Amino acid sequence: MTSLDGLSFQLYSARTLEPLEAQFELLAGLGYKKVEPYGGLLADPQRLKNQLETHGMSAPSAHVGLDRLRADPVAAVRLCRELGIRTIYAPAPPLGERDGGEAEWTALGRELDRIGKIVTAEGLKFGWHNHHWEYARATDGRRFIDIMLEEAPNMLWQADLAWIVRGGADPVAELKRYAGRIEAVHVKDIAPAGQCVDEDGWADPGHGVLDWSTLVPMLEEIGVSLWVAEHDKPNDVARFSRRAFDAVASWR
Repeated sequence: MTSLDGLSFQLYSARTLEPLEAQFELLAGLGYKKVEPYGGLLADPQRLKNQLETHGMSAPSAHVGLDRLRADPVAAVRLCRELGIRTIYAPAPPLGERDGGEAEWTALGRELDRIGKIVTAEGLKFGWHNHHWEYARATDGRRFIDIMLEEAPNMLWQADLAWIVRGGADPVAELKRYAGRIEAVHVKDIAPAGQCVDEDGWADPGHGVLDWSTLVPMLEEIGVSLWVAEHDKPNDVARFSRRAFDAVASWR
């Protein structure tokens, strides 16, 4: 990443700051040039497009739910293309599909492989975004993340660094293992035990327990081009947005 060119912001982090126009005003004022929309915002794509154009911002990636991708993947891709989105990441299994075992994660991987072929045939890239469920293990010891990625060998992976930690794994090791498939990451942090309880234990980047002195060189080494700031439940959107921007700037 050159300077802050690769910094983006997952708009889900700002969902409590309404309306959408206020989110864009805040982010543009802080210096953000890129955002990552999530599925809920695709219900009104023209409003989203208007904000991108008004503030001279772009959305190189987006989270699109499996429900939408299952229903009509071609329509989902074409909607995203109209917004200038180049990579679609499926962000999670739908509710009710997150606690399955080896068979379920194998089937999901095969389904994602099929969806990915449709997305790429339409000219966009396709990937998966992890949480912690993927780090449970099958009876033979294999992790579901590995099973899923093996079944979808051409699929990218947007690595959520803090969810990897919550899943009990080492993000540096994961970045090394899947270096060729990781073009984007979520820059997120975890608060020390017992802190930020009202924010579900998450912290602003650089204000938690993740070792960025090790992570940043690894992200650069493997060529991650999109660093997406995210906080799942900030109690102060402006504070998080500012601190995330400042943290990434300090790493550059």
